[in-house]
Amino acid sequence: MSASPDSRRGLPSVSSLLVRAEIAAALERLPRGLVIDSLRAELDAARSGANDGGAEEIAARALQRAESAARPSLQPAINATGVVLHTGLGRAVLPREAAEAVAAVARGHSTLEIELESGRRGSRRAHVEPLLRELTGAEAATVVNNNAGAVFLAVTALAAGREVVISRGELVEIGGSFRMPDIIRASGATLVEVGTTNRTRLRDFEEALSERTALILRCHPSNFRVVGFTEEVPAADLARLGRERGIPVLDDLGSGALIDTATLGTGPTTTLRQAVESGCDVVTASGDKLLGGPQAGLILGRRACVDRIARHPLARALRVDKLTLAGLEATLRLYRDHEAAARAVPTLRYLSRRLDELEAMAASLRNMAEESCRGAVLLDLVDDRSQVGGGSLPGEDLPTVCLRVRIPAGMSADRLASRLRVHRPPVFARIRDDAVLLDPRTLEEPDLPVIAQALAQAVTGDG
Repeated sequence: MSASPDSRRGLPSVSSLLVRAEIAAALERLPRGLVIDSLRAELDAARSGANDGGAEEIAARALQRAESAARPSLQPAINATGVVLHTGLGRAVLPREAAEAVAAVARGHSTLEIELESGRRGSRRAHVEPLLRELTGAEAATVVNNNAGAVFLAVTALAAGREVVISRGELVEIGGSFRMPDIIRASGATLVEVGTTNRTRLRDFEEALSERTALILRCHPSNFRVVGFTEEVPAADLARLGRERGIPVLDDLGSGALIDTATLGTGPTTTLRQAVESGCDVVTASGDKLLGGPQAGLILGRRACVDRIARHPLARALRVDKLTLAGLEATLRLYRDHEAAARAVPTLRYLSRRLDELEAMAASLRNMAEESCRGAVLLDLVDDRSQVGGGSLPGEDLPTVCLRVRIPAGMSADRLASRLRVHRPPVFARIRDDAVLLDPRTLEEPDLPVIAQALAQAVTGDG
């Protein structure tokens, strides 16, 4: 319904709204231009008849609009889903030491590309290459923005214009429709598939190699698992074949573990050191995921290959900034002591949490929620399973104890989860059988009272 001419004439002006007490107070904390734009937008809505045209209502809606626009869209969140490496929630949580290193570098100038002794231009590789060599046994290392970039750069530098041989069972797709065949084609190389989806043998590779072959590529299926009648070629056998034929071998390891996750209570995974020791010329992996650092793509291996990759013009387009380097360096330093890393790196702590610890956290959260919600919800503890997530350890899940939240009447689980997400900070949970599950695996103790308050606000409107 459109507003009548008389109602439009009765609309307040922007200048009259600006002197209202609530608007004047908001101008102390919000940009003036943003407030004025919000007032004009609400006045336009009132003129069209979409909203009420009273001054008080217009001012209230304009303030809500301005405050929403002023709020950062990227904000801290509470992950009560139990998914340790939740891509939507930023995957790995940085260790405290890494977060402090990032903040310290962000606050001022840094020694990003300068040598202290000579004062000459240096290399940003120098901040993490020695640590990566020490921790993995690689001859050389470099870092780019993520593992997809690492694979793309390595294939481009080593095989553009020639052929890349890969097993059909490893032509993977990861999140966002990112497909290995597309990466190979985009690099300028020609894809040569060998074997079958479930079984590939060494002779399949041997028969496919020719004078046009520039690279043998092995891609770890980090986000799925093929079971049953299967066979794959071990990395060491491919590395030996590559040496015999003079063809480099690239092993895309994916998750980038520096500690075998079997020691944390999950299934085993190939570590970066094991991948390097297999003899492959290049190994690529993520800096977040199972390593638990910032998003980055690690490129390790024989110096001749790694230096060739690092010198390629594309390397500059994919290089990391000072904040990533600071966080990665600090995270890598923790791995000099594996026991200390298991305590300090949140990803490793979440993976290794014992069932009794999880049950105690869930019970503590239930007690807080019972007090804050005053009987408005039904609360109990249930056994469930947490996921690793992030394309890591496919098929692996971990036993956990969750707080189950059910509403007696009047609100669905979807609605409750939605209200938790709009809390500040947002709380993310999972839904099972029309109930909200809060999994303590990915929580810290200070999160518990915040979640209890969020529940109270979601179901009672206060708290």
